[in-house]
Amino acid sequence: MTKIYISWSDFHQDTKDLCTCLKANYQFDKIIAISRGGLLPAGIAAYELDIRNCETVNIASYDHDKMRSDDEIEISAVIGEIDEKTLIIDDLADSGRTLQLLRKRFPQAVYAVVYAKPQGKAAVDVFAKEIPDEWVVFPWD
Repeated sequence: MTKIYISWSDFHQDTKDLCTCLKANYQFDKIIAISRGGLLPAGIAAYELDIRNCETVNIASYDHDKMRSDDEIEISAVIGEIDEKTLIIDDLADSGRTLQLLRKRFPQAVYAVVYAKPQGKAAVDVFAKEIPDEWVVFPWD
């Protein structure tokens, strides 16, 4: 299996590039990181976009190596209003399933990822870089 290795430097720059696009097109007052992959880009985005109101949403579509059905997936509660000034961020849109599940619950939010695969990019509003449908190895992996 071919793998894509992303360095810390590339990840940081790609996240900053995402933020440049977000700044030019949106105005946010809240960031929600999709745990766990979205925690790092959310931290960078919080500084780049000067947003202190940050939360996380916990959602896991896999149980180790087994994909959970939609009925088995639990989404943690989010505090406060979710509207068009809310940025929901993750590291990767692979199939787009996680983002689609969240969009059903929070349809007004803006969805952004650092990397999008061909199948997942339709589930996001903004992404920094499209990558091939290969296994991604992040610097923290």
